[in-house]
Amino acid sequence: MKEMNWDTKENRQLIEAVLALKNTNEAERFLRDLMTEGEIKEFANRLEVASLLSSDVQYNAISESTGLSSTTIARISKWLKGSLGGYRLILSRLSNHHNSSKIGKGLSLK
Repeated sequence: MKEMNWDTKENRQLIEAVLALKNTNEAERFLRDLMTEGEIKEFANRLEVASLLSSDVQYNAISESTGLSSTTIARISKWLKGSLGGYRLILSRLSNHHNSSKIGKGLSLK
């Protein structure tokens, strides 16, 4: 399989566009313009699969809840365990974000 070339003008522009997003509303608007509803659902499901796999949920349960094939789930599992670590990075940041969101809702840091 050919390695992804991130250095094309188009790929750099896409990365810069994602990095330029400032909030949820901007992200929703950009993603909806960029992708179809089906594509958004597909990518959201892939992230959910990575999250479920990192919680040791079985493939068959993941397939039933997301509708994704075992082949897609296996591919996501491979990427989740792979050296690039994109899924691990974002799952860690989402986990940290959710934990920090809970702070301040009745809890104090001292």
